[in-house]
Amino acid sequence: MRRVSNHGAKSGVTAMCWACQESERERIWVLVDIISTGQMPAGHTAEDLRAMGLPQPGELIREEQPDGTILIRQVAPSELAKKPEPKNAFVCDSPDQKN
Repeated sequence: MRRVSNHGAKSGVTAMCWACQESERERIWVLVDIISTGQMPAGHTAEDLRAMGLPQPGELIREEQPDGTILIRQVAPSELAKKPEPKNAFVCDSPDQKN
């Protein structure tokens, strides 16, 4: 990053060149893409994501359209509150176990 003017020095705001802005947008998009699959990006914590203003895994819905377009949208906080706790998906398929 390079400082474009000293006006931002007092407020702590730094202007980025176009290439740095593009790189930052790409980095954020990669994180959003990973989060949309329900995974935590490697090397990041929930606190890191919150500090960047990004949603947590499970707060995004990834949908594939008939034409192959991938839509990623954020779940409304009211909808997250309605979600039931996930049931334990563990099933024992041992022949010794009775159903």
